[in-house]
Amino acid sequence: MLLNCYQNEFLEAGCDEAGRGCLAGPVFAAAVILPLDFVAGELNDSKKLTHKQRCSLRVVIEREALAWAVASVDNHEIDQINILNASFLAMHRAVEQLKIQPGYLSIDGNRFKAYPNIPHACVVKGDGKYLNIAAASILAKTHRDEYMEQLAGEYPHYQWQQNKGYPTIVHRTAALEYGLSPFHRKTFSITDPQLVLFSENQV
Repeated sequence: MLLNCYQNEFLEAGCDEAGRGCLAGPVFAAAVILPLDFVAGELNDSKKLTHKQRCSLRVVIEREALAWAVASVDNHEIDQINILNASFLAMHRAVEQLKIQPGYLSIDGNRFKAYPNIPHACVVKGDGKYLNIAAASILAKTHRDEYMEQLAGEYPHYQWQQNKGYPTIVHRTAALEYGLSPFHRKTFSITDPQLVLFSENQV
């Protein structure tokens, strides 16, 4: 059973990102402050849930959270500052947009660039341990998926409506055949056939 938050002394926002391993599109991040009595039976790491479960939970989280925000860093910024720094920046932007200022941040993962004047803790696999991080993972994932599905209409070759920009066989093959779109991350090894390919069930 997931705990509500990492600590109880300060009002806490959970933070997570989505799209770090993609070849195309932005990296998204979310910050979520949940009420202490928040209950959502299915809430867990977004990667362990179905698309339908994530979408249903998104509605509940956005309705019941004390505050939530989603932000992104586009592929051009990713190429300039690298994906790790872009992930941190996306989280910072999400925290900045919260309508309530948190007193503490719980971050999914083992690294983070400190946000000014707010202490934080990094939690490895935190989206499977704390509800506020799991909620952030749901919002980051669903908002990014929605964005990539909209882009797919403009660039149908890459089938982003299915792979969301991850390096599936179909995506890599299309990049080789049609070249790169304006949304591809050019510092990533997009067309290297030696790289391990994602399968569709990992998206």
